[in-house]
Amino acid sequence: MDRVKRILDGDVRVASRIIRGLEDQLPEAMQVVKKLFAYAGKAHIIGITGSPGAGKSTLTDALISSFRQSDRKVGVLAVDPTSPFTGGAILGDRIRMQRHAEDPGVFVRSLATRGALGGLSNAVGDAIHVLDAMGKDIIMVETVGTGQQEVDIINHSHTVLVVMMPGMGDEIQAIKAGILEIADIFVINKADREGTQATRLDLERTVHQLPADAWRPPIVETVASEDRGTDAVWDAIA
Repeated sequence: MDRVKRILDGDVRVASRIIRGLEDQLPEAMQVVKKLFAYAGKAHIIGITGSPGAGKSTLTDALISSFRQSDRKVGVLAVDPTSPFTGGAILGDRIRMQRHAEDPGVFVRSLATRGALGGLSNAVGDAIHVLDAMGKDIIMVETVGTGQQEVDIINHSHTVLVVMMPGMGDEIQAIKAGILEIADIFVINKADREGTQATRLDLERTVHQLPADAWRPPIVETVASEDRGTDAVWDAIA
């Protein structure tokens, strides 16, 4: 059967092979993606970025549950550091999402950065088209932990979540010129920890400095490990 038709029918194995081919820059994988363009453009793409340790993977996992409760099909591209031995992704993020492994409405795929800057893999854009053509309603792209200038996620997403955690006041000032400016929504994760309100005040001051006609990102507090606050994140995305 034609690979394009099998992807349109939701064949996970064929989609995985094509995405691996995109990572390896195989011409035949690119030919398949070109044929899929006509069927893409329906999914809502959510970028999830932020500093290492902020809980991006745990938040992604909790959001999958929220989206599935409303019967939306979900695709996740988790960009991981590259293994120095295999050249593939170190699968830390995907391991955290194992509770969805048996759900046919969820497809999770790790991508290796392979030296790409910006917190993403060079294959991300085309991999998004593959998941879109598969019929995913929501596609979440989780970046490697990012710093000031690693903001490429804005080029691939309709909505960008910047995930932070309490106690990042000094860091907010340090990275304000970069990653904070791409946020559509700020998420303070691990909000049960001390310092949450101080971090929120720092973010509110940052938002207040935006131009009068600019989008003012809402600030949502979550404890993703306990599925607390994720419905509020979904409301903000919607």
